[in-house]
Amino acid sequence: MTPQPDRPDRRPDRRRSRQPRARAPRGASVVGRELEVEVGPVGHGGFCVARHEGRAVFVRHALPGERVVARITEGTEGDRFWRADAVSVLDASPHRVTPPCPYAGPDACGGCDLQHVALPHQRELKAAVVVEQLRRVAGLDVEVVVEEVPGDHPAGSGLGWRTRQRYARLPDGGRAMRKHRSHDLVPVEACLLESPVPARHEVRGLDYEVADGGFWQVHPGAPEVLLGAVLDALDPRPGEAALDLYAGVGLFARFLAERVGDPARVTMVEGDASASSYARQNVPGATALSGDVATVLAGLPVEPVDLVVLDPPREGARRAAVEQVVARAPRAVAHVACDPAALARDVALFAEHGYALRTLRAFDLFPMTHHVECVALLEPTPA
Repeated sequence: MTPQPDRPDRRPDRRRSRQPRARAPRGASVVGRELEVEVGPVGHGGFCVARHEGRAVFVRHALPGERVVARITEGTEGDRFWRADAVSVLDASPHRVTPPCPYAGPDACGGCDLQHVALPHQRELKAAVVVEQLRRVAGLDVEVVVEEVPGDHPAGSGLGWRTRQRYARLPDGGRAMRKHRSHDLVPVEACLLESPVPARHEVRGLDYEVADGGFWQVHPGAPEVLLGAVLDALDPRPGEAALDLYAGVGLFARFLAERVGDPARVTMVEGDASASSYARQNVPGATALSGDVATVLAGLPVEPVDLVVLDPPREGARRAAVEQVVARAPRAVAHVACDPAALARDVALFAEHGYALRTLRAFDLFPMTHHVECVALLEPTPA
């Protein structure tokens, strides 16, 4: 399975595989060549980094410390790095397990990067990626623990958590998934990540209106754990003013309004017009604006706010939105991030404007894949 987003440009669980970017070849193709390599650290993107004659090789289906035979899947003689699959394991990691899905592995379904890894170690690898991105991009040394999230079936299996599932179709009408970084189809009977329980658009006893096909977290435990993390981080107080940016259908805004005591103190901004209309229904009395977050904020008066929730798409909030946020001098910003590199870039941007990372929690909302969700608290540094 290649994960898909629950609304356009929104989340990492994208079913359509991304094709390699077209580029001029830098010499003869090396696709199909096999190398024996020692596998190094985990990288950001569902692979581990090995070295061959000084060149980086990004190896899927491997684990740090293993010795494997890697078959190159993308690359030419002149490239800085090659992509490869581990097709034979010569020295196995103690964390290696047999993938539960028969379609997981080299030259097969492309979405489950980590089915060959024991679940506790999957979370350790994800934590290592978050740590490395924050160190490399934001210059921070942060301890990270990726937390298990209830809601999989069977419990504790890391399977059966996708409450919305789409399959590609074969010419004969059969089901299929796509290979990694390809549109090539792999026939499947079913995806083991598919939940036997349909999505419930309900949190803490409150129902949310959501468009058919509109964004809602795909893991059944996600809305509750993310809401709890955001509220714990911000500690909203009566009378405070709040911005909920990239607000979706108002998951966070609804409870922010409850905590501050007046929905009129909450403003939501959401790029998808349909989601924004549902947010207006879900959080009556709050302001719901539709459009690009940075552009909408630039068109509003620069008035102080106390709290900001940022829940941007995969590429992060970026400079224009961050600058609009800090211009309003919030006492606390909760940043919900589905991509560690984008989070690190945004954290670095906030640091330029005097906001420091105070706490960070990470959640395993996408078991068996390399994706991880983080909630970061940013606060202004003392003068």
